[in-house]
Amino acid sequence: MANLDDDRTSSAHAFLKFGSIYEPLKSINLPKPEGGSLWDKLDHYYRIVKSTLLLHQSPTTGLFPTKTYGDNRKAKVHDSLYCAACAWALALAYRRIDDDKGRTHELEHSAIKCMRGILYCYMRQADKVQRFKQDPKPSECLHSVFSAHTGDEVFSHKEYGHLQINAVSLFLLYLVEMISSGLQIIYNTDEVSFIQNLVFCVERAYRVPDFGVWERGSKYNNGSPELHSSSVGLAKAALEAINGFNLFGNQGCSWSVIFVDFDAHNRNRQTLCSLLPRESRSHNTDAALLPCLSYPAFALDDEALFSQTLDKIIRKLKGKYGFKRFLRDGYRTALEDKTRRYYKPAEIKLFDGIECEFPLFFIFMIIDGVFRGNPAQVKEYQDLLDPLLQHTSEADKLVSPKDIDPIGRYIPPQDQRNVSMRFSNQGPLENDLVVHVALIAESQRLQVFLNTYGIQTQTPQQVEPIQIWAQKELVKAYFHLGVNDKLGLSGRPDRPIGCLGTSKIYRILGKTVVCYSIIFDLSDFYMSQDVMMLIDDIKNALQFIKQYWKMHGRPLFVVLIREDNIRGSRFNPILDMLAAFRKGIVGGVKVHVDRVQTLISGAVVEQLDFLRITETEEAPVFKSLEELDLPKHSKVKRQSSTPNASELEQQPDVNINDWKNKSTYEILQKLNDCNCLASQALLASILLKREGPNFITKEGTVAEHIERIYRRAGSKKLWSVVRFAASLLGKLVDSLAPSITNVLVQGKQVTLGAFGQEEEVISNPLSPGVIKKIIYEKCHLQDEREAVVQQELVIHIGWIISNSPELFSGMLKIRIGWIIHAMKYELKIRAGDMPAKDLYQMSPSEVKQLLLDILQPQQQGRGWLNRRQIDGSLNRTPAGFYDRVWQILERTPNGLIVAGKFLPQQPTLSDMTMYEMNFSLLVEDMLQNIDQPEYRQIIVELLMVISVILERNPELEFQDKVDLDRVVQEAFHDFQKDHSRPKGAEEQDDMTAFYNTHPTGKKGTCSYLSKAVITLLLEGEMKPSNDDPCTIS
Repeated sequence: MANLDDDRTSSAHAFLKFGSIYEPLKSINLPKPEGGSLWDKLDHYYRIVKSTLLLHQSPTTGLFPTKTYGDNRKAKVHDSLYCAACAWALALAYRRIDDDKGRTHELEHSAIKCMRGILYCYMRQADKVQRFKQDPKPSECLHSVFSAHTGDEVFSHKEYGHLQINAVSLFLLYLVEMISSGLQIIYNTDEVSFIQNLVFCVERAYRVPDFGVWERGSKYNNGSPELHSSSVGLAKAALEAINGFNLFGNQGCSWSVIFVDFDAHNRNRQTLCSLLPRESRSHNTDAALLPCLSYPAFALDDEALFSQTLDKIIRKLKGKYGFKRFLRDGYRTALEDKTRRYYKPAEIKLFDGIECEFPLFFIFMIIDGVFRGNPAQVKEYQDLLDPLLQHTSEADKLVSPKDIDPIGRYIPPQDQRNVSMRFSNQGPLENDLVVHVALIAESQRLQVFLNTYGIQTQTPQQVEPIQIWAQKELVKAYFHLGVNDKLGLSGRPDRPIGCLGTSKIYRILGKTVVCYSIIFDLSDFYMSQDVMMLIDDIKNALQFIKQYWKMHGRPLFVVLIREDNIRGSRFNPILDMLAAFRKGIVGGVKVHVDRVQTLISGAVVEQLDFLRITETEEAPVFKSLEELDLPKHSKVKRQSSTPNASELEQQPDVNINDWKNKSTYEILQKLNDCNCLASQALLASILLKREGPNFITKEGTVAEHIERIYRRAGSKKLWSVVRFAASLLGKLVDSLAPSITNVLVQGKQVTLGAFGQEEEVISNPLSPGVIKKIIYEKCHLQDEREAVVQQELVIHIGWIISNSPELFSGMLKIRIGWIIHAMKYELKIRAGDMPAKDLYQMSPSEVKQLLLDILQPQQQGRGWLNRRQIDGSLNRTPAGFYDRVWQILERTPNGLIVAGKFLPQQPTLSDMTMYEMNFSLLVEDMLQNIDQPEYRQIIVELLMVISVILERNPELEFQDKVDLDRVVQEAFHDFQKDHSRPKGAEEQDDMTAFYNTHPTGKKGTCSYLSKAVITLLLEGEMKPSNDDPCTIS
């Protein structure tokens, strides 16, 4: 909303003298009538709005310029929206009198003209919308600044931070509010389809870093976008408001209704809650959160988080003249160089303590007090605001909260009514939700077989005329939503439908359709061959639905049982799960199993009316689940029970070093004669690297041969062979990119790469293709199987962090290679003196359980070496760790160094603040070069020790650069002196005994570390202190 050339606001220190719509209100010779009638009061405000706003509205586009002088008039979307809202609010007040002298019409249509002017500017950039919804890049976004008179583009994306999800979201939110109040803003189907495409763009707000409301992105004003809570919050609010809303108002029909992906909305909700109370990585808090938390968005349902965030804003940003936008904000300060767009490194330190304060935010607090029924808050901020205005007045209460928020966003969710009258609209959150479940068998003979065990199911034929679709068929149906050839807009992008979306019933082209979740799709990745993973996925999906279902009606969860699910040893776990469904509790979730026809009456129904087919159009073809055509009384082929293969079966009987130099002919001969799948995979890998994937073998190409090995090994549960073959084929698991995004939105970073090798840090969402390239470049240098095991872990971690984020507390960087190292180490601990179990030979479900085990707090009774190994591998840090490193840096003028990585005091302290995420990430970067997990943990303990010593001795500081490695070595040498020195020079540097020592106590590691730190401190000079108790005179 603000940039260097934008002279639209006032600091509290001086009011601008030229005319501006942002200038604090002057009396402009409009005395307020004392004790006047309602007309007199309205007339008073009308003349103010007329002179300060409508007088400057563009007669052509309806936009409001940021400056009211000069020829080069620019209009910003965000500012114009608030101006339009002002005219609209006064029009609502004028509805209270009969003879309004045409003012209601004038004010309403001023608002309409502005909203349609923004729509006109946006629609001229429909090509950007089409590209942005496929690939959300700053270069492809809608512009946020236009020419006030022509609606033309003013700046290119290189000249300006146009990517502002908050501006588009605010437009959608006010569009719904104004139409709900009776205004007609959207006129035809072209505009409806364009608005639907804006919704597609906003749905991805949770994973799109933007420049935020202040148009600068990062606090450092260096041109880098960030994920902002205020943008995500406004997007969430807009999606809630417009879901199921009819853009033609009361005169609309089915094809003017807007659809929202409820799973996308839920991801925005989760992201907002994980980001708050922060605004972004660099903004610890920000006044931009006020319109997100309160009017107009009311984006947060969690009262405790609301209070925590608002208290932080008030505590850190409130001043005598208004609120600072954020700490170290240089905008319009005397020291800001207005000739430069970006700041220099460390320049923001100049603005510390001299930030401008904006009275505008007092008004936001007054409005918040009105909406929340808090007269004390209203009075407090009116008293603060009145001395800053040249014309003061008491509030006349000419409009009520219900008037300017007709859709009732300010009302608590449990009290909100269904405004849009659409079944899919949000309702109250069920505290004790019962999930309705339909069990579907893929064949009649499977149904008969399950019936012998007391499990009642239906087949696809028995639910007819209701059809059962895979979620990908529903995705195909949504391709038709929002299509507009005239504007060059395709429909909904190819995005999967989540668990919430597949738990609704759909009416499509006269058909009634139920969908099964993506977890039942036949996947090419081997994790689907582990039935325990399927059972786990089903339980997770039910937990997710129970936690996040907020619609009227019950969710309908379709469980698809395939014949392959009950083969061999898979049968008993599946039977146990089906028995749990029959009992009514699955994984702690209440369920009710019944026939589909019975469950429909209580379900949520979504009418996909956008699929309108005329006589000349060809109807789209959708494939429903077909029943397997098998004899009803034929026996289900249950293979003999196949337990997990022994380690011997998973080992090849050939040595790769013996064969990699042999001729291709010899390898082919051996490949044909060999019966061991592990050996076949090894030999095929040599051919693949030497001859390429299209080289012909007895069983087709090399790639086809490896694919067969992959399938056979999967059926035999030879997991090591399966993983090896999957890696050779470059397999990529579904949902890899969304899983990484789940981790990122929790405020974490992800690194991919083998332990001890170069890692790739991921801090922003990436496409599946880019992730695949990283994995296969970084993860298979030492062992090919690592590339697919890392994918498994990313999927598991994505689920776990969404449902149990507390397991990752203290872990800022999720280093997948290091976590695998921790898991291998855990297996060694469990094995004791016996050979450790091979991680790669474990089933995917066993790998997931092992991951959960190591994420739990460390069990008591373990040695400290083991604890440090695990915690160090997980990169876990104690509470307040990063804040303590900041305090150390304040007393270390020459910085810290460890493992060759230097953290300087300057410009770090000048450029950042203690509590911001970017500083924590910088500390993690300093620790990145440490290659031993247990040593990393000792360094973490050392930094905590240094912090405590400096805290208790304020007169001390380090004179030179602090080499943490040297301090640890000094502590270790002291430790050796107190213990019997090991024999042999090689063993003298073995720190195992030190690592295995308890941290506290007389002979604990902390005592040795403390001694080394104090020695280093005393080498320098002490700072004189005025209140030093040891000073005599």
